[in-house]
Amino acid sequence: MRDRVGDLVATVTGFARTLRAAGVGADHDRTQSMLQALDHLDVTDQGEVYWAGRLTLCTTPDDLPRYDRCFAAYFGGRRAAMARTSTTTVTRHLATREDSQDGAYDGTAAPATASRAEILRHRDVARLTEAERAEVHRMLAMLRSGRARRRSRRFESAHRGSLDQRRTIRDALRKGEVARLRHKRHATRPRTVVLFVDVSGSMAPYAETLLRFAHALVRSEPRATKVYSVGTRLTPITAELRHRDPGTALNEVSKVVPDWSGGTRLGEELKEYLTRFSARGAIAVIASDGWERGDPELLGAQMARLARQAYRVIWVNPHKGYEEYQPLTGGMRAALPYLDDLVAGHSLAAYEELSERLAHA
Repeated sequence: MRDRVGDLVATVTGFARTLRAAGVGADHDRTQSMLQALDHLDVTDQGEVYWAGRLTLCTTPDDLPRYDRCFAAYFGGRRAAMARTSTTTVTRHLATREDSQDGAYDGTAAPATASRAEILRHRDVARLTEAERAEVHRMLAMLRSGRARRRSRRFESAHRGSLDQRRTIRDALRKGEVARLRHKRHATRPRTVVLFVDVSGSMAPYAETLLRFAHALVRSEPRATKVYSVGTRLTPITAELRHRDPGTALNEVSKVVPDWSGGTRLGEELKEYLTRFSARGAIAVIASDGWERGDPELLGAQMARLARQAYRVIWVNPHKGYEEYQPLTGGMRAALPYLDDLVAGHSLAAYEELSERLAHA
């Protein structure tokens, strides 16, 4: 049963991802609504699956023709392969922009074509055409990530937990007797993410995409995300990334970052950060290829300081996405002993995986 539920979630999530690639606002909350609706329907009935998705995933009338095309393409005209009693392989396709013109779902299958969205998700962004990169950036803008939570020092009321003496006594004084015991528990808050984005020359093919990923993180958790550009200088860019439009945000970032396509002195910049600020209890994410022009020993010492403060240290290296990659640069060798995770950062799929890691750290 657990496997079948997993198949259902994976299929609906993939369908929602295809819709977002076609311009439909099928976000996380709407995807959950579809899953809840399917729990009360016959998922072997294609008509019921169709209407469950149409009523929960579409946000505007303009979404309807796109939804119809994507539904036909994704499920290939078959019965929905999400039955509780059996598992059926789903052939997944993508409705291209040409397919997203006005039209209605007629129950017929679209031609069997490879999913362009899935291909783009796994391709190195440095090797994409301008049009493909723009498509990846558009999908990044729709990325909405949860965030792991940490216990706060503050308390909130609860049905169970430790006795809240103040509220209990206050109620008793107001009512003249102890009519009810009040309880409290520690509140939770999103765990802060501190992201350092390398904008040096060697990272130029990935810098814009990384900054768009940073924009998505800031938009998801504006109070729990801090972003800095690193190269030859440490520059805070969180305020600029708070703009709703990614293009506007990146234009503002370009005005304040003075060291585009220069060298990397990450050791000096981490020392400056740790002197001026604190990463205590945060998830520190460093997005860099590790080509350190400064002293690797200084970088190692500052990474040790960062590891002692942070809840978790994650290094995102674009080259990690290739099997033959070896962390042999001076910067990577100095940092490696202090990392909790070394992950890829070359593709949309890698950024989605990083987002999930931040949500469950």
